[in-house]
Amino acid sequence: MQANVVTPDGSVYNGQVEMVSAKTTEGELGILPGHLPLVTPLDVGAVRLKHDSKIQLIAVSGGFMEVRPDEVNVLAESAELPSDIDVARARAAKERAERRLEQAKKDNIDFKRAEMALKRAINRLDVANK
Repeated sequence: MQANVVTPDGSVYNGQVEMVSAKTTEGELGILPGHLPLVTPLDVGAVRLKHDSKIQLIAVSGGFMEVRPDEVNVLAESAELPSDIDVARARAAKERAERRLEQAKKDNIDFKRAEMALKRAINRLDVANK
């Protein structure tokens, strides 16, 4: 089946795959050819694309996944291939988010925003290191 991962900045992946799996807001979802049509919101996590018994990971930060029997479209807020992730920048973002979370406990800063920044940074690091 055809898999497409796109962001507002353009296409990140476009190719034939055997399976797509992603973290949705309701849990993990695996898609094989012939799957019933659906649209589901994505959580921060890695989209896994299986092709020729190899797994391609793409770090996504939310968005939607549209499934058709012969095509899966991931419409992500942001998406990065492991080779495109700046690990030093992701580590710095993780550390910044951890400091914000500590500060949020003391100063009533937007805790949810800091928590989401931490999730995104950890996801990018996980994908870059696999």
